[in-house]
Amino acid sequence: MTKKNIGFISTRFAGTDGVSLETGKWARIFESEGHSCFYMAGELDRPPQRSFLVEEAHFKHPAIREIFRKCFNVQRRSPSVTKEICQIKDNLKERIYEFIKVFKIDVLIPENAITIPLNIPLGLAITEVISETGIPTIAHHHDFFWERKRFLVNAVWEYLNMAFPPHLPSIHHVVINSSADNQLSLRTGISAMIVPNVMDFDNPPSIDGYSSDIRESLGLDEDELLILQPTRVVKRKGIEHSIELVRRLNMKAKLVISYASGDEGHEYEKRVREYSSMMNINTLFVSEIIKSCRGKTDDGRKIYTPQDIYAHADLVTYPSNFEGFGNAFLEAIYFRKPIVVNNYSIYAIDIKPKGFKVIEINDYVNEDAVNLTRKILKSPDLAKKIVEHNYKLGKRYYSCSILKQKLKLLLENCFGV
Repeated sequence: MTKKNIGFISTRFAGTDGVSLETGKWARIFESEGHSCFYMAGELDRPPQRSFLVEEAHFKHPAIREIFRKCFNVQRRSPSVTKEICQIKDNLKERIYEFIKVFKIDVLIPENAITIPLNIPLGLAITEVISETGIPTIAHHHDFFWERKRFLVNAVWEYLNMAFPPHLPSIHHVVINSSADNQLSLRTGISAMIVPNVMDFDNPPSIDGYSSDIRESLGLDEDELLILQPTRVVKRKGIEHSIELVRRLNMKAKLVISYASGDEGHEYEKRVREYSSMMNINTLFVSEIIKSCRGKTDDGRKIYTPQDIYAHADLVTYPSNFEGFGNAFLEAIYFRKPIVVNNYSIYAIDIKPKGFKVIEINDYVNEDAVNLTRKILKSPDLAKKIVEHNYKLGKRYYSCSILKQKLKLLLENCFGV
């Protein structure tokens, strides 16, 4: 196949959210095959010479947030909102056309931008450009609107049906789990390829001296456990379960939450802080020193990466009640850490049958889970046996080599090669 210019487009490509991380993995594989990758979004941390910044593409842009407020949790919108949506959509279309022209884009990859309606004008603009040009497109879907309660009461059903996602002949759809595949087919008649999230299991993680002081930076004593909750502080992450587990272990430990609240508000963070206090658990919120790149904070503190903190965790807790796939699950397996998992639907359907050994809960912490966790933490040999078993399964089912095969097939489907 001749080398292609691949154009990724989304609301943001920056930081450690799942969409940004998976986009980076896709791009590295495309580039290893000789293709060139370019990026359009409202926030970017990609190479400047390959980036195309459009502020209104971001879901946090003030005009986009106002449109969102007026379109969801209501059942009727005003003509003025419709007019504003169309105006911004037309502006974004011009910028998408410019992006395609400037970088000579051969194939477009919308990353969740025509999947979840955080930015309605952007989704409409992408859909119209694809329809008008017939440009080969791989739509990478992470979270559909029907999977999130906050999108189900709205005043934009015609837009959702038109563009989230669109049913167009030049689009090849990709989902990250079998449930999304089933629902997409049932609701829209669209068929898709399942491409799960991956980690580079062919190249185990390496540890350098940079993070050797991370436990000290977090205020942990030498004999204190670092129990890591590697998620944002949002309700569906079920962080109360982690707090209860730490409480019931009766072991010297701190619960460390590595990411901030994000775009879903701070009410749940307040709830988590209050619950930690009630349970007398020292819960650390450390998002200000956990970033995608190492460095220094404004007040001179050391900044670590998620990889740095994983390396020093004794246990990972992942008690989510819903996930599109579960990046944190794969990360725990990749960094060879024992993990506590709530039996969320995608885990139960797609991941659990592979044979991973985890500490499992079913929507609440019971004595069996507490005892097994305590046993693993007190038995290094047992923990090592478990994490090595899980790593082998991760390499078999969720390695970058699997992703490489699927991306090659997708490009062949786009260009008929």
